[in-house]
Amino acid sequence: MSSDSNRRLTSEGLVRGLGRWDATMLTVGSVIGTGIFITTADIARVLPHHGMILLLWIVGGLLTLAGALTYAELGALYPHAGGMYIYLKEAYGTFVGFLYGWACFLVIMSGGIAAIAVAFGEYLGSFMPAFSTRNVLFSLPIGSWSWSVSGGQVAAAIAILVLTAVNYVGLREGAGVQNFLAVVRIGSIVAFVGLAFFADPPEALSLASPLPDIGLLSAIGIGMVAVLWTYDGWYGPTFSAGEMRNPARTLPFGLIWGTVIVIVLYALINIIYLQTLSLDEIARTPRIAESAATALFGVNGGRLMSLAVLVSAFGCLSASILYSSRIYLPMARDGVFFRGLAAVHPRYHTPGRSLWAQTLLAVVLALSGTYEQLYTYVIFASLLFHVATAGAVIVLRVKKPDVERPYRVFGYPWVPILFILGSTLLIANTLVEKPVESLIGLALLAAGVPAYAWWRRHPPEAAPNEPTQP
Repeated sequence: MSSDSNRRLTSEGLVRGLGRWDATMLTVGSVIGTGIFITTADIARVLPHHGMILLLWIVGGLLTLAGALTYAELGALYPHAGGMYIYLKEAYGTFVGFLYGWACFLVIMSGGIAAIAVAFGEYLGSFMPAFSTRNVLFSLPIGSWSWSVSGGQVAAAIAILVLTAVNYVGLREGAGVQNFLAVVRIGSIVAFVGLAFFADPPEALSLASPLPDIGLLSAIGIGMVAVLWTYDGWYGPTFSAGEMRNPARTLPFGLIWGTVIVIVLYALINIIYLQTLSLDEIARTPRIAESAATALFGVNGGRLMSLAVLVSAFGCLSASILYSSRIYLPMARDGVFFRGLAAVHPRYHTPGRSLWAQTLLAVVLALSGTYEQLYTYVIFASLLFHVATAGAVIVLRVKKPDVERPYRVFGYPWVPILFILGSTLLIANTLVEKPVESLIGLALLAAGVPAYAWWRRHPPEAAPNEPTQP
């Protein structure tokens, strides 16, 4: 970031200090967490075939790239803080945008932060047993329910608070930590893949072997769900578009190239998994990356990989906290959320109140232990919003054909349609596989309807230090 970034303020009071490097690393950092070090084992259990596993990762990556290309047009068109909230509002009205922001605050983003943080605590526990999720600190019976807090949950809460404090004191500080951790993660995967290529692989890669005698379509659907959720987070930079220098160029560059980097890394590391462990071994292991590293480089190699996963979880948490807090700022400015969250810190130029409000809920979810159950409830609703956001490109082309578009999605309309179709198939699969959770998720979303009506009837007063909108 340039030295004069602190003087480049938007009408919202934020700093336009993120460049192409920052946007690219934010994309990578928002995606690579713990999933890639675990998920292939889940896929192998339902789809035991080398070629099909690798194909799913590539197809999932191409579908994600289609989404990145699509969202890049929207981000360049509306280069403000808020991302998907802004795009949904412009295409379908404030109510639809609000429902997305409501779901983000209630569960999607806060629950996601809690889940990543507890995963960090779990890996930290392998090095510091006091912070293990198996180390129960206390258990308190509350009626028929028992509230237990483990060392891993405490570690999760501490990690959330520390990274929120870093992001609170400035964009430069938050992006600096995030960039460093993203580089470490990329370096860890590249080092592992590079060293593994020089090792003698114990398994032969059988890409064209006969297909297993299973329900192939169902297995592909379940596997693709796992793949796409491991790619999830690629849209993170769109929420921080209001803090990018020249966002019309910076955002598309960061989204597209960051996604390409992740696709390449994911394909390479899966090739190593498949060449190192048998399909049976992959399906049985809960931590495939550590098992593969141990098989190739011994116990110390496995420990180093465990450390890399720990850093990866911490880095993904850092990226998630940075971008997700930007959603509530425009909602509050539009008078459909707590107006206090519209305030930007007069010295640090960060959405401080949004950061801490989100963190408070995430810490509560992490300590309560209910985040995993809540998070499964909103998968269905979250996918619906992605379909609606991709559709917003087409809707806005029709509603506002004469508006200047600094970036136009490559392959329009087929690339957005491809992303919509792929996501729709995923929605159908989620509805079939998890019908109860999907309906509960929709019910949580419906709870936002009376909240929206209340805010519309009782518009909150402006925050004391809220900048005047042009």
